[in-house]
Amino acid sequence: MKPSRDEPEERPPSPAERIAALRVRLDAERRPDVGGVLPFGVADLDVRLPGGGLGLGLLHEIAPEGAGDEASALGFVLALVARHLARAAGDALLVVAPGHPIPYGHGLVGLGLDPGRLLLLEAEADAAVFGALEDTLRAGQLAAVAGLVADGLPLKPGRRLQLAAGSFGTAPPLLLILRPFRAALPNGAATRWRIAAGGAARDRFGCTLRPRWRARLDRCRNGRPGDWLLEWDHAAHRFDLPDGLARRAPDACGGYAG
Repeated sequence: MKPSRDEPEERPPSPAERIAALRVRLDAERRPDVGGVLPFGVADLDVRLPGGGLGLGLLHEIAPEGAGDEASALGFVLALVARHLARAAGDALLVVAPGHPIPYGHGLVGLGLDPGRLLLLEAEADAAVFGALEDTLRAGQLAAVAGLVADGLPLKPGRRLQLAAGSFGTAPPLLLILRPFRAALPNGAATRWRIAAGGAARDRFGCTLRPRWRARLDRCRNGRPGDWLLEWDHAAHRFDLPDGLARRAPDACGGYAG
């Protein structure tokens, strides 16, 4: 049936409009809706996590495996933040209690984390760390928040952080807490990790190419614990298993995001 004279005939999209629509589609494929999780990109690991990755808007606790592993655990935290920022718009906040190492610009760049997208706050005590994180979560403006605490994560602050993260809306943040290795407390975290140094891939001159961590998932709500040697590619913002250990899964990030 032909349209009436009062109804304009629908015209096909112009070449410029088709190109614009294609660009929007390609951009969406490069930075897909993560569906509420941050996948590692390692098949054997992601399959053990509910939804195939770290739940966004949920609390995740990370601890060094032992004395001397704190720098490695901090590197693991920063790699997770870098991976999430490669997939999501916005910045991240790192709140540090006394006794933790402070990341510096060169080290952040080496992990693929743009220092310009990381806000760093030094707090005088754990209570100030929890307060800053909770206020930030309730403001709902940042893509990732992480706290480095001195005495562990008690149950009550953990619940408050979880409630604050749950009020974020449609784009929940990545929420991480790094604690000392001896400060284990019940807290309701969705996952609990222990991280140790795993050596590093090096070039022929002995320079570090990719850091490696021994990551042990001790606890996972509705998931399965496991133990992996993970390698970090800072240019692609992804985790891998070192060559020869396993085949890697297709990356949900859609390629390099350097």
